[in-house]
Amino acid sequence: MTPHAIDRLDQRDADTSADTSADFPADIPADTSADSSANIPADSSANIPADASADAFESYDDLPERLIGYPAVFHALGIGSSAVRTVLDYGCGTGKVATRVVEASDARVVAVDIAPRMLEIARTRRPHPRIDYRQSDDGGLGFLADGSVDAAMACFVFTTAGDFAVLHDIAAEAHRVLRHGGRFAVLDANPRTAGIRFSTFRSGEPGRVYTKGERRRSRRELPGGGAPLELVDHHWPCQTYLDVLGKAGFTDLDVHEPVLTHRSAQLGSDPAEAGHPPFLVVSGVR
Repeated sequence: MTPHAIDRLDQRDADTSADTSADFPADIPADTSADSSANIPADSSANIPADASADAFESYDDLPERLIGYPAVFHALGIGSSAVRTVLDYGCGTGKVATRVVEASDARVVAVDIAPRMLEIARTRRPHPRIDYRQSDDGGLGFLADGSVDAAMACFVFTTAGDFAVLHDIAAEAHRVLRHGGRFAVLDANPRTAGIRFSTFRSGEPGRVYTKGERRRSRRELPGGGAPLELVDHHWPCQTYLDVLGKAGFTDLDVHEPVLTHRSAQLGSDPAEAGHPPFLVVSGVR
């Protein structure tokens, strides 16, 4: 990425400090209340027990992610090319993304998570001979040798961490296990569109302006009209992702904010995803 591109990103991140309520769909009221982050629980699941949270995540229909986010990550990593034979899925959850990798390619996936229940669901519902599910008790990847994977991804992992040092540790481990020339991609909800109600989720509250690392309330709609999954995650501006990957040693940094380019009846006639980028993909080369 050129210095000019990074300068533009700096300005764009700075612009998120302004009132952006005009960008929200008309049916979403602006929240003009004072900062209420002190009332938000520190954990990332709003006091939901770990097993229940894993089951709720499994129930969530990740339709926008399937149509927009994951394809952008796969393109950035070269999934499907002969050069990508082994892929690290860091923070694999219930195995949905790992399964899509093996369906889209001949690659082998090392799928890692710290949550036993997430991995239990993954192993039960998405077993595959080319997916190796692994638990990491401390977030480390000691079971992987240096330079042993061709590509690595972390989907919706960074926003679960409220400490910059944790983000750096994740990126540093990804850098260690990647071969030279391999690319690492991070996918998260786009911090510039916090508060916008997308088809199945909203990250942050409408009208709120969030600071770096601030906790924010988010929600995921569950199929069947049941009560939504209420979460607490963390707001990281785009520049944080660039800083983390750069500090870990990644080069050729790239930022992509994909939008819906082909309308889908599943998202309705006028989805927010067509005009506002719901996701942020930041990647770099080892």
